[in-house]
Amino acid sequence: MIDLYTWTTPNGRKISVMLEECGLPYTVHPVNIREGDQFKPEYVAICPNSKIPAIVDRDENDLAIFESGAILIHLAEKTGRFLPRTVAGRAKAIEWLMWQMANIGPMIGQANHFLNVAPEKIPYAINRYVTECARLLKVMDSQLAREQFLAGDYSIADIATYPWVSAAFPLLKQASPEGVGEGRNVQRWIDAIAARPAVQKGMTIPKV
Repeated sequence: MIDLYTWTTPNGRKISVMLEECGLPYTVHPVNIREGDQFKPEYVAICPNSKIPAIVDRDENDLAIFESGAILIHLAEKTGRFLPRTVAGRAKAIEWLMWQMANIGPMIGQANHFLNVAPEKIPYAINRYVTECARLLKVMDSQLAREQFLAGDYSIADIATYPWVSAAFPLLKQASPEGVGEGRNVQRWIDAIAARPAVQKGMTIPKV
């Protein structure tokens, strides 16, 4: 049994999608980051960084894991799914997983903040992050022109990237149509993943 500590963000949805894809039993514990639940001592004991998501794997002597990429790798290794076993295949999937962790998530997060959240519209910041997001989407589109999914077969790299890109892609196309371009391969990828029943269910968790 897995205890999932999560909220309604792309990082949180990565893990609920993965759990649904793997068919693992889990219990959802909503961590309301708007109300500061992530700073409560009982949650900090699980996740010292006070971010979501985190899990406690009851099957592994109550092993607590934070950071979404680390959780995805753990669940993939636990189930033998969505992470290739060959050296080359594993390296490729982890490579694109790290690309999401280091690039897609942080850059889309900053673009969203300066476009939609910041109390002051700062043109330099908006241009900086939207431009970088557009570049990253072109990198992704080029990769998906060669492969059906980011690392070839459907993997934790796609599970990590989908919640971010599915939400941001139409908004970034509107904000920077020339920078993003048509993105036909990205859209094909979004549509294919969105059609998966486990993804559809995982993207609704937690229900708040």
